[in-house]
Amino acid sequence: MKNTNLKILKLLITADLLLAGVSLIFFDIKTLWNTQIGFISATLVMIASMISYRRMVNTRVENEVITTDIDKDVIDKLEDPYDLYSEEIKAEESDEKEFAEVVKEEKKKLKENKRTLFQVLKDTKAALSIYRLGAYAVLILGFLYLHRHGLLHMPSYVIALGLPPVIIVTILIRNKSQDAVE
Repeated sequence: MKNTNLKILKLLITADLLLAGVSLIFFDIKTLWNTQIGFISATLVMIASMISYRRMVNTRVENEVITTDIDKDVIDKLEDPYDLYSEEIKAEESDEKEFAEVVKEEKKKLKENKRTLFQVLKDTKAALSIYRLGAYAVLILGFLYLHRHGLLHMPSYVIALGLPPVIIVTILIRNKSQDAVE
């Protein structure tokens, strides 16, 4: 993994230097400001997200917390929380159940499936990590700085924001496919 991190860091630095060079040679200083602030802030967001996610996964592995649900995946849970469109046909115990009993049983099932505040906080730890919050603060403050001083040039800013995710994802996919071949 350290080899992958080193590759990502080297390629990000190389891409930033190339971006700065192209901005200086072909465009004005305003474009340089936009590309550098956009690229650096997007890089910080991506790196902070990777670090916080890695920490969350390592913590779950250490504590042996398994959150997989074999029966239903996350999308099914969101789209059909009450399992109304299940492909499996459930056998009715009795067709003559009263409506009140059915409602009581469904309420009981819903209460059993509720998550505690502690479980929710454990799952949102990666989203609320200080790294990610700081990186997003840099992103927002950089945008506000450019806008307030009249330096904001949206095309160069958006291009610079999009480069780090593309670079990181490309490296990760390439490394995964190389690992699969070996």
